[in-house]
Amino acid sequence: MLASLASGRKVRSDVAMTGEITLRGKVMPIGGIKEKVLAAYRSGIRTVILPKKNELDLMEDLPKELRDQMKFVYVTDIRQVLDEALEPSEGKAARVIDAEDGHERPKRRRGERAAAKAQ
Repeated sequence: MLASLASGRKVRSDVAMTGEITLRGKVMPIGGIKEKVLAAYRSGIRTVILPKKNELDLMEDLPKELRDQMKFVYVTDIRQVLDEALEPSEGKAARVIDAEDGHERPKRRRGERAAAKAQ
């Protein structure tokens, strides 16, 4: 997975994902959920990442006994997939809340602060 290489975070080996991801990062629904989940179960996978729009398909097609033994994570966006599929980073960088827009961002180092002020 390229995201693993770019972020330096390892891909979890106990998680499977199925679905289509658009170029804009949206996770689209797919068919054959029952067969894919059964294959994951037979392979020893107990956590499966699925498109949110396939949640009803899973409830209808998969036996309750099997659903109870597995964890399903329903996602709509690639960021949710990466949060679940990649291991947490070691020594996570300090983050701060930006006063201008209220979004969280990495804390800047001294040189970065000086460059930001110069702009």
